Amino acid sequence: MKNIIITGTSRGIGAELVKQFANEGHNVIAISRKENSEFKNFKNVHFISVDLSNEQAVLDFAHNIESNFKKIDILIHNAGSIINKPFSQISAAEFEYVYKVNVFGVAILTRAVLPLMQKGSHVVTISSMGGIQGSAKFPGLAAYSSSKGAVITLSELLAEEYKEQGIAFNVLALGAVQTEMLEEAFPGYQAPVKPIEMALYIKDFALTGNTFFNGKVLQVSQSTP
Repeated sequence: MKNIIITGTSRGIGAELVKQFANEGHNVIAISRKENSEFKNFKNVHFISVDLSNEQAVLDFAHNIESNFKKIDILIHNAGSIINKPFSQISAAEFEYVYKVNVFGVAILTRAVLPLMQKGSHVVTISSMGGIQGSAKFPGLAAYSSSKGAVITLSELLAEEYKEQGIAFNVLALGAVQTEMLEEAFPGYQAPVKPIEMALYIKDFALTGNTFFNGKVLQVSQSTP
């Protein structure tokens, strides 16, 4: 049984991850702005509302977790913000908000939780194929795709910095998944993968991937850009 933190759990892949881990008996700390009502069916799911862009809120969260769980085995950065707007029209505030959620939130939460992680722990960051150099790019996703590229480099650096402590950092760059966030950004688009399917892959990777990988970026997509 492991103690697992997952961000972005109110819906989509994050919600499915929480349920799958909980069904296997793990303790899950679910972070999002709103709680998924299904979490109340699990005694081993602990929902906490945290503003990941607020450093003090994240530090308070980490202190609370330390008091109740002592250690964290897996941290999954799943929360994400996307905006589909031409580069000439996106405001500085909109660009900054995407980075606050997708990059700064990842960095702040990782730094706060690392003192609770021991040898064998695993940090998994969910990125996007849009953040992979040389992959197909889509107009309107300047903020989103560039932020997803940033967390790839961040994870590679942290893997090097913490390798002596035995803490692994890996990234899963996902292709299109039929989530609510995708529908909001691209109305009418039908992705080939369902959230429950992708969540199953992420769950298995989070539990075992650090045995074989550290500082790696795995492209999880049915298409080849």
